[in-house]
Amino acid sequence: MKPIRNSGKAIIIQDEKILLTVNKDDDGLFYLCPGGGQEHSESLRQAVIRECLEEIGEEVEVQDLVCIREYIGRNYIDGDPGMHQVEFFFECNLVSPNPTFEHVSVPDDHQVGVEWVELSRLDEIRFYPSELGVRLKNKDKSKRYLGDIN
Repeated sequence: MKPIRNSGKAIIIQDEKILLTVNKDDDGLFYLCPGGGQEHSESLRQAVIRECLEEIGEEVEVQDLVCIREYIGRNYIDGDPGMHQVEFFFECNLVSPNPTFEHVSVPDDHQVGVEWVELSRLDEIRFYPSELGVRLKNKDKSKRYLGDIN
């Protein structure tokens, strides 16, 4: 059994659009907030900054914690049964006023790009976790712990 892993994620919103990584699997495109696994001796904020540099090629300024989600792989049809990840989603701002997203150094395995997506379209695309998309679209900040949701 694998240990529980922490993951720091960035919620970057500008002009009613959210910046997401574009990923591809056998079912087509899916979208995620940039971010990833926390390394030993690294704070969650440091993890978010490092992961954003790797996945979107831009530095971010990490703000407040928006919510926490658990991913328990055995609860999903195609999930990794040994995976248990606690994801911390932080509101972030891009440091550069003119980001290019051209310096992606370590994209995730399925990552094929970076895209600004209108918040109003989050229910039209395959965005994970979908409950976070609903909350962002509706500007709902009522609860911080989302639990194990898809």
